[in-house]
Amino acid sequence: MMTWDLPPKPAEISESRIIQAILDGKFPIDSNLPAERELAGMLGVTRPTLRETLQRLGRDGWLEIRHGKPTRVRNYWREGNLGVLAAIAQNPGSLAADFASNMLMIRSLLAPAYTQLAVERAANQVTEILTSLQNLEDDPQVFTDWDWRLQIELTVLSGNPVFTLIYNGFAGLYAALGVRYFHYPENREISRQFYRDLLTCAQTGDGTGAEQVVRRTMLASQDLWNRIGGKR
Repeated sequence: MMTWDLPPKPAEISESRIIQAILDGKFPIDSNLPAERELAGMLGVTRPTLRETLQRLGRDGWLEIRHGKPTRVRNYWREGNLGVLAAIAQNPGSLAADFASNMLMIRSLLAPAYTQLAVERAANQVTEILTSLQNLEDDPQVFTDWDWRLQIELTVLSGNPVFTLIYNGFAGLYAALGVRYFHYPENREISRQFYRDLLTCAQTGDGTGAEQVVRRTMLASQDLWNRIGGKR
């Protein structure tokens, strides 16, 4: 049965535009948004639609809605939640220079845990996935796509859906930065070795060994990104 992608709703469009304006500095942290009537006109939406948008942004930590006072842009780095983090990750052009490095640091903490769980719970399935990665086409986009699939599958096989929910929020960021990372042949070779080492652990059900392989590789990847992050 054919399915159709539905166009975004006006509230979703206005939400995206306000977030982009905040990230671009047009609405800086601790500044006030324009009055409701003016902002609705700027966005081309009705005032009820704008109120829905503002409520959603307030829920995620972007805005502070104050009765009888202007709506304030919060310090979203301190007051935001995972909704803010996911939205930031979908706007790679507005990221601070150290955001990718910070994300890799978090990944280096999470990936060893969910990979160990995945190998211990579903070694055969992990083996099957890794076997398919042993002869990847030597292309940055191919590596980006397959490495993303591997990480998502490992989070699913870990049995802890929170890992998957966190990672799903970073699909856009990973797509943008992965191609840059895998542009360098030496980085693709490091990943090939990583897949081989992880496959060996999966074939023997060695969760602890898998955890060590991932931890070592993630730290090396973080160091590599810090060296290449400013290039291209």
